[in-house]
Amino acid sequence: MPKYEIALIGLSVMGQNLALNIAENHSIAVYNRTESKTKEFMEKKVKTENIKASYDLKDLLSSLTKPRKIMLMIKAGEPVDLVIESLLPYLENDDIIIDGGNSHFKDTNRRTKKLAEKGIRYLGVGISGGEYGALHGPSIMPGGNKEAYQEVEAILKDAAAKTEKGACVSYLGPDSAGHYVKMIHNGIEYGIMEITAEIYDYMRKVMALEPSQMSEIFAEWNQDFQSYLVEITAKILKKEDPQNGEKLINLILDKAKHKGTGKWSVQNALDLGVAVPTINAGVNARLLSALKTERVENSKEFHSPDRAKVENELIIPKLKSALYFASVIAYAEGFKLLQSASKEYNYQLNYQEIARIWEDGCIIRSAILEAIQKSFADNNNLNTLIKAEFFKDRLKAAGADLEEIFTTAALSELPLTALHAASDYFNSLKSENLPANLIQAQRDFFGAHTYQRRDKEGVFHTEWEA
Repeated sequence: MPKYEIALIGLSVMGQNLALNIAENHSIAVYNRTESKTKEFMEKKVKTENIKASYDLKDLLSSLTKPRKIMLMIKAGEPVDLVIESLLPYLENDDIIIDGGNSHFKDTNRRTKKLAEKGIRYLGVGISGGEYGALHGPSIMPGGNKEAYQEVEAILKDAAAKTEKGACVSYLGPDSAGHYVKMIHNGIEYGIMEITAEIYDYMRKVMALEPSQMSEIFAEWNQDFQSYLVEITAKILKKEDPQNGEKLINLILDKAKHKGTGKWSVQNALDLGVAVPTINAGVNARLLSALKTERVENSKEFHSPDRAKVENELIIPKLKSALYFASVIAYAEGFKLLQSASKEYNYQLNYQEIARIWEDGCIIRSAILEAIQKSFADNNNLNTLIKAEFFKDRLKAAGADLEEIFTTAALSELPLTALHAASDYFNSLKSENLPANLIQAQRDFFGAHTYQRRDKEGVFHTEWEA
């Protein structure tokens, strides 16, 4: 019987599509805990002999070339540990496990260490692009055992999205580097999605535009942005409900869910002492949206003002500037966090390469990433993107366009939490003096926490009521 190059466990839609993608160039054996799902996949989706179905783990592993390569496409958390435990009796020294799910990076570190003690090599691989990307070419973010990556590199490169610069996959670093980078990708995604949603909200509530009008605006903007999220926003706003012909966006309940990666980004940022207010605003906005019943009740208690009057033709370019400005800030926050994590966890990340593999196949791909690559090519130790030559003047000009948007939104009592957060982040980073001197004085007053002075070296404490 022929041996297969790689196995894939977990036939959700992502797993199925990735298996079909891999099978275009490599042989693959597949397995799912529920046999009926495997049979359905083989009967309805598979039209190649490059895919073999297995219905027990022993058969799955015995069908592979050595060292065996097993990719997991299953739900993060305990399910990953359970599958690994079930595989261990059949594994041999130097076999490779590839976790392609959204595992928490600390779980990846733990599994890497545990499996290394047993002679098993482990890769934590972030995969972005959704169901379409999994089938047609995602952005792939591998980390972990470098030798193991080299052995699966050809398979991952063939499966990844392609640009003129190459496949959108690159070895990122040891241990959990791949899953960490994917986590920050998703954090940036949360921020940009909220920014886009706030601009949509401004268009419908302040400008009184219809979805079809907004769709045309976003589609026109995307000629410059070349952004996946802007692109799909234009398509979403155009879509009609097939049953009643209404715009589908008007029928969707305003309660956004989250799977954890955005929250993990914010939690880790706090652990590392890195400010990510725009990304945090994206997480908080989803939490607030979940309070639908409470919000409806509250709306009855508070009078909504008449919307502010704006000249739509004049405000549209400013909204485009706002989208650009805040999107760049979301990227800047994400890369700042990557830099801090790289030092803390010894990932030795290449930020130019991260921006390159995000250029296609992933949710946050946009033209902005080309400029980010050039910025880090000039200086891989650039401490903030807002100082990059390409962005400095553009951010300053775009930031100036925010004033009318903020003013009219405030008059309309329209929350723009991510846009405000991005603006405040930018203004804080370019402020020579912040009011933290008062905070330090307060801390010293009530807790004797001491402070430093501008005019002399040392650490000081004052008896404030003496």
